[in-house]
Amino acid sequence: MTDDVTAAGRTVISKAAVILMTYLNGDVHTLTEIATATGLPLSTAHRLVRELAAWKILERTDDGDYCVGLPLRLIGGAAGATTSLEERACLVLQDLSQALDADVRLGVLGDRDVTYIEKARGRRPVTTFAQHATVPAHATAMGKALLAFSAPALVDMFLGRGLTAYTPFTLTAPDRFRRALAMARLSRLAVARWELEPDRSALAVPVFGPGGRVAAAIEVRVDDPAAELPTVRPALVIAGRSLTRELSANPDLTGRGPGLRPHPGAAMHPGAVHPGGVHPGAVHPGAVHPTAARPGVRQGTVQKLRHTGTAAARKVNGQ
Repeated sequence: MTDDVTAAGRTVISKAAVILMTYLNGDVHTLTEIATATGLPLSTAHRLVRELAAWKILERTDDGDYCVGLPLRLIGGAAGATTSLEERACLVLQDLSQALDADVRLGVLGDRDVTYIEKARGRRPVTTFAQHATVPAHATAMGKALLAFSAPALVDMFLGRGLTAYTPFTLTAPDRFRRALAMARLSRLAVARWELEPDRSALAVPVFGPGGRVAAAIEVRVDDPAAELPTVRPALVIAGRSLTRELSANPDLTGRGPGLRPHPGAAMHPGAVHPGGVHPGAVHPGAVHPTAARPGVRQGTVQKLRHTGTAAARKVNGQ
């Protein structure tokens, strides 16, 4: 094909192919950059890029640019590279967010904080670990889910550094924090009520990797933990178990981003009883205090859901 061949003379496939080839020279491009690099009219580039984005082959960023989508990354990695935890988690987070119409996160424990990726409700793509988003472990549900199944030495290290208060509801007393971890271990569910931000609460479940080691935690943002528990918990548990199965069946899954590898000697088998923990049955599984005073919050997720918790769980499970 000579240089004077016009865009009108190309097939649709060749136009789409040349758009995708622009990503050999960068991870993110604006629509104008794509049109300039391919020689396509801006209107043609816009139409094709929108269609590629509709199929998730490309993803639109918050800035309005376009990056390679997850299906294309999976195809590229199928030839030999091992699929990463991030790529596996993206699929689970997308399904969970859509099923619950909620913001969801997956976090991994680092030396001091939880590094996470997030799928905001709506059409925004899942963020990446390369963005280095972090939150304090002790003030978040996913941080508690991770620490609840970590070795006592790691928990002691976090407590030794002190627990910073971000709101009046943040747990800062070591004994109260240990009780919260004990409850999370028994129920396999962690709760954070307005502890990091006054208008943000969340529920989280642990995700286990090969050998039963805690590898990550999945968190769903809620407004009222007690009211939304029956709706959110079934879908959240299925999402956690689904990713746990994938990680356990693929021990060679690679990590992407900081903090993805378990802390040396810090993992604890999910069935183990943490020293100083509570005997099973002493705390009701998934207990959420319904009478706690709370600040004003936005309209609850429960009111927005059109399906019951069972229906949402089925959607996450692909039924």
